[in-house]
Amino acid sequence: MIQKLRSIMVKYWDILTYLVFGVLTTVVNYAVYLPVYNFCGISAAVSNMIAWVVAVAFAFLTNKPFVFHSHDWSAQTVLPELTKFVSCRIASGALETVILFLSVDCMNWNGNIWKLVTQVLVIIINYVGSKLLVFRKK
Repeated sequence: MIQKLRSIMVKYWDILTYLVFGVLTTVVNYAVYLPVYNFCGISAAVSNMIAWVVAVAFAFLTNKPFVFHSHDWSAQTVLPELTKFVSCRIASGALETVILFLSVDCMNWNGNIWKLVTQVLVIIINYVGSKLLVFRKK
């Protein structure tokens, strides 16, 4: 039983660690979004863009070493990784912002709930992008 569980953990380790850091990134994103949106009175789309910047920085600094095991921090490795990482995140962040703009800012739906809904979609898109484009094994 323990051996089987260990085998499953090894097989799905990248996905499990990505989910853990994906949840932490979502917490960081929400920790910025909620006060900006709810207390500062800034639109959902703009609040999301502000939270996105902080969350992307956190995600890169954690995903690189802990999820995708990329431990080379030299400029010639980090700059291409960071460029690809941010490019992928721009795509998912733009999609999230458009969804929030349409659902919350235009249709007046609940911004807190729609932020959560979009996060699920974003986590999936970001994992695929990071795995296939940014930190792929050479």
